Amino acid sequence: MKKEKDVLTKKKPEKSLLAPLKKRGGRNRAGRITVRHRGGGAKRRYRLIEFGQEKQDQPAKVKAIEYDPNRTSYIALISYNDGTKKYILAPLGLKPGDEVVFSEKTPVSLGNRMRLENIEPGTFIHNIELFPDTGGKLARSAGTYAQVLAHEGKYTQLKMPSGEIRKVLGKCFASIGQLSRAEHRFQKDRKAGNSRMKGRRPKVRGSAMNPVDHPHGGGEGKAPIGLKHPKTPWGKPALGVKTRKKKWTDKLIIKRRKKKRR
Repeated sequence: MKKEKDVLTKKKPEKSLLAPLKKRGGRNRAGRITVRHRGGGAKRRYRLIEFGQEKQDQPAKVKAIEYDPNRTSYIALISYNDGTKKYILAPLGLKPGDEVVFSEKTPVSLGNRMRLENIEPGTFIHNIELFPDTGGKLARSAGTYAQVLAHEGKYTQLKMPSGEIRKVLGKCFASIGQLSRAEHRFQKDRKAGNSRMKGRRPKVRGSAMNPVDHPHGGGEGKAPIGLKHPKTPWGKPALGVKTRKKKWTDKLIIKRRKKKRR
């Protein structure tokens, strides 16, 4: 497995593709905390990523592979013949000097992007659209990929990273290859400061609180929660509760993902 210094290009981020990123501390537009334990963190700027396929049938050269503090996978800086530069998600094995192209149908090569209906079964893909020409939404984190299983009418069957098998319109675009930085899943926070730099604030266990503050609170010493199933601070069921409501997309799911063993 290659080290970061062997993969990344030594250069500063492309200035024209940077945008300011304002911290919200878990608050919504009304200023109320809707996500707890957020705040602080290292200052960073957003990299404008091309999740779609704005320039089609125009080959682009990979100029650099860079680290992005806002996502888990690496990103690649590509440059077109007219001088336009874009950031894309970097698949595993993509190197500076390689050429990528976005088109209706292209050779099955790392980083190339084309419609699902033109991709051979068995191919690994990432950055997959859910609706044609709306930009990739699926399989975008480090090391992930989906696999093309079969073509059925206007749909393509995909095996998702979770193990779920679902149908996606064949007119949707996807990029070839598995995403880079697969080793990210093995990285651990070695100290509390690592979490603080990511903008995560400390959490207090519910069982360490008083009964007035949390359903798990109270008792002498280190007592169990006293409930059959764990609850949130607001008394709603937590862990293992289905949150997906009936959606029209249920008919596109052929096989559900496997349940995790506790």
